[in-house]
Amino acid sequence: MPVEEPQYPVHLNVSGRRCLVVGGGPVARRKARGLLEAGADVTMVAPEIDDELPGLTLERRPYRAGEAAGYRLVVAATGDPEVNRQVFLDADAAGVWINSADDPEHCSFTLPAVVRRGPLTFSVGTGGHSPALARWLKAELEAEFGPEYEVLLRLLSEAREVLRSRGIATEGLSWQQALDSGMLDLVRAGREAEARERLQACLSSSSD
Repeated sequence: MPVEEPQYPVHLNVSGRRCLVVGGGPVARRKARGLLEAGADVTMVAPEIDDELPGLTLERRPYRAGEAAGYRLVVAATGDPEVNRQVFLDADAAGVWINSADDPEHCSFTLPAVVRRGPLTFSVGTGGHSPALARWLKAELEAEFGPEYEVLLRLLSEAREVLRSRGIATEGLSWQQALDSGMLDLVRAGREAEARERLQACLSSSSD
């Protein structure tokens, strides 16, 4: 059954943390790649593993009962419901976060469809009701939000860090006014310097 209760959205910091992917097929590979991109220390366990990924630790063997307890986060994607269920039971008993691919009943968290623009992250989840809709919305977001949003985020972040380094509080400044001022259009037109000047003008006017 799909998840009926509202889920608590969160972005996990898995950098350097030990994560386990049980399974060696395309789905498991996709889950492992996502963890590797987030900097996780990923081990993949399966009797047969399709392809290797740089940075992935491979163990070509069956899952061993109880081993999920030794990791911070676990993904079960074996295609075998009984194995996935065992992985879930082991992880859940140990208080380890566990996702079972296409099996919401055996998940303590679900994985959204994700679009990244540098540090800017868009995620779409359906609580297990329709992964197809999540993938479709991901494609819509990819088309709508291009690389210019990464540049926009960088300009805002740089301005914020400069203010903080000067001991100036950043709350209460006209960030919204700056965002509504046409900055994004300037970035899209390749006029980054002008976008930066407009941001500074908006922030200066609100700090006077």
